[in-house]
Amino acid sequence: MPPIEREAAVLDTAVRRSYGAREMAERLHDLRTRLLQLHRLLLDDERGAYEATYGRVGGPELLQLLLRHEQFAWLRSLSAMISTIDAALDEAEGALADADVDAFFGQTRALLRSGGDGPFETKYRQALQRSADVVMAHAAVVKLFGAPSGRRSRA
Repeated sequence: MPPIEREAAVLDTAVRRSYGAREMAERLHDLRTRLLQLHRLLLDDERGAYEATYGRVGGPELLQLLLRHEQFAWLRSLSAMISTIDAALDEAEGALADADVDAFFGQTRALLRSGGDGPFETKYRQALQRSADVVMAHAAVVKLFGAPSGRRSRA
């Protein structure tokens, strides 16, 4: 292969890899957005339960409760997952490998579809029973699991 054709082939491969990496970053960003919506609904639900017992709480106090109060401890695994995704997106600057994104999807699937009886699983199942909004947000996240690698679902 002449040098000019070889350089063109290398460039074409690099462009395809870059486009694929950008698609993977978009896919992870989509997951993050849907997880944030789910987290917000779960937090609102738990806040309502807390306020029924202890009275109304404001924004800064709610943050402290989320970080330190036992009633909100079950949400921390989801909070940590979202934070880890944020860090990966920031670090990657828009380009992520398929394996990295697939790992995040696997961790999310394991957390949300677990049949376990840990604190998150138990409270999450209860929230799904109580709230149609939580069910819809859950479905929006799960729909992404069925999307082929590198392809975004349009939901």
